[in-house]
Amino acid sequence: MFTGLVEGLGKVGRITPQGPDSVLSISAPWPSGQTVLGESIAVNGACLTVTRISGDGFTVDVSAESLARTTLGRLRPGDQVNLERAMQLGDRLGGHLVTGHIDCVGVLRKLEQVGGSTRIEVGLPAEQLRYVVEKGSVALNGISLTVNWVGPESFSLNIIPHTMDATTLHLAKQGDSVNIETDLIGKYVARLLNRDEGGPGPSKGLSAADMKRMGW
Repeated sequence: MFTGLVEGLGKVGRITPQGPDSVLSISAPWPSGQTVLGESIAVNGACLTVTRISGDGFTVDVSAESLARTTLGRLRPGDQVNLERAMQLGDRLGGHLVTGHIDCVGVLRKLEQVGGSTRIEVGLPAEQLRYVVEKGSVALNGISLTVNWVGPESFSLNIIPHTMDATTLHLAKQGDSVNIETDLIGKYVARLLNRDEGGPGPSKGLSAADMKRMGW
């Protein structure tokens, strides 16, 4: 489990294909010796397991499923990635609950300056957009962010300068693909309220109008 607060930027080193899977070597922004073999690290929001430690970096295996569902398969040597180690029980939850299980890939439709911040519009498949709620939380490339607006095909975020500078967002441009994890609690609530759409919920109760009013 993660919080969506990026610890630092890593750099992709060697990428080694292994059949349909891949092995990534990544340099770490924290002191050498702090990485633990077998621990979970979110790489651009995707939870991966450390399989080897070498020098100032670590190696992770990326399955075919992860390559297909995320942007990890598009990484190239030298690319920067957002990194976060798993939270410990008792840590402050400064962002929101992030599992590191990417739901889909979104597309950056627009980036524009609004005062001192940057407004980003993200296009998302309809089946995932239903889980995005105005003023709710979303993880974009592993960054915990607050949703400002939700439309029929996209949602928008306001990014403060610190977040832009401390993450890979300072490299972002229109048309880029990004890993999206929608809110964990929202997904469970939506599943429970899915009866009126023929879903597998345990019982009926709320109407479609109720669901729409609640953002689902």
